[in-house]
Amino acid sequence: MRFLPAVLLCLSAAALAEAPPVPPAPQFEATAWILVDQDSGRVLAGHATGERLEPASITKLMTAYATFHALREGRLKLDTPVPISEKAWRAEGSDTFLDVGARVPAEVLIQGMIVQSGNDASIALAESIAGTEETFAALMNQYGVRLGLKGSHFENATGLPGTGHRMTVADIATLTRAIIREFPDYYRWYSQREFTWNNIRQPNRNRLLLRDPSVDGVKTGMTDAAGYCLVSSARREGMRLVAVVMGMKSMQAREDASLALLNYGFSFFETRKLKAAGEEAAVQRIYRARGGRAAVGVPQDLWVTLPRGMAARATFAVELAPKLFAPLSPSDRTGTLRALVDGKVVAEAPLSPLAEVPRGNIFRRIWDTILSWFA
Repeated sequence: MRFLPAVLLCLSAAALAEAPPVPPAPQFEATAWILVDQDSGRVLAGHATGERLEPASITKLMTAYATFHALREGRLKLDTPVPISEKAWRAEGSDTFLDVGARVPAEVLIQGMIVQSGNDASIALAESIAGTEETFAALMNQYGVRLGLKGSHFENATGLPGTGHRMTVADIATLTRAIIREFPDYYRWYSQREFTWNNIRQPNRNRLLLRDPSVDGVKTGMTDAAGYCLVSSARREGMRLVAVVMGMKSMQAREDASLALLNYGFSFFETRKLKAAGEEAAVQRIYRARGGRAAVGVPQDLWVTLPRGMAARATFAVELAPKLFAPLSPSDRTGTLRALVDGKVVAEAPLSPLAEVPRGNIFRRIWDTILSWFA
């Protein structure tokens, strides 16, 4: 679609000034890491972000994502009694101390999977949702495709080593952001510090929850091959960041690295909502439409993450399609909204009608048809 030349709309009258200095991100002895803003998706720091690695129990983020979908769709309820199979009971690695043959509420299993990183709870949930862990792994891969996780493949629900069981830190960050965005009510479990089952107190393995009150998740992982891994998220002054570190040498090292990344991001960057979904960005000429014009805006909030102080300089550039004809719906693209700082595009989003744009009467349609010939 061809658009008309950009028209600049000033968002702020702040005088241009030299950009604030931003030092390089901290460096670590790790296999890979990434720091991403939750709302804008901007990557603030990273190393080997596309390398396919053994994810260990970080896998359980996708196990949880599929489980949360089952809850939302009514295929599983929090009070559903889930039978514990012998396979789940015999699972290697971390466990939730489940008894074979018992029937355990799904909510307890979810806490066991998230808080204690229980492999037994993860397998029991997988079997309850999909019949077998193998079928559930296929479901995990389908959700991965839907989320655009190009460097990930799942063979089980636990993260135990598998020949092709891999994830990238970029994919892990994308998945984490999806959980936070799509399932805010269930995300609360990631900040739960402990729970008790079978008279056994089970603490959260993410000790970063105790070190920084702004941290509210997310997941630990460890195998000999993967090393010590941690996905963390924190929210300060309305800004949320997601950090992923993989292949660290100790629990202390993964916590220190994660906190260093989060502190770096919050210290030197800020995230702003430049335009809200449904907010008018321009009024556009629509041929054959009732009234001949329609208000257009962005279908989703437009966020930007920039060095601190830079967002106040933002301006908008609106590009509108030259010839559009009614009827139109909010799903139709009518142009592009770009946010610029000092002439550089820092974010963009499609424009679409804020409401249905119906055809006008017969006279409007005839007259606009004639006018469009000469436009």
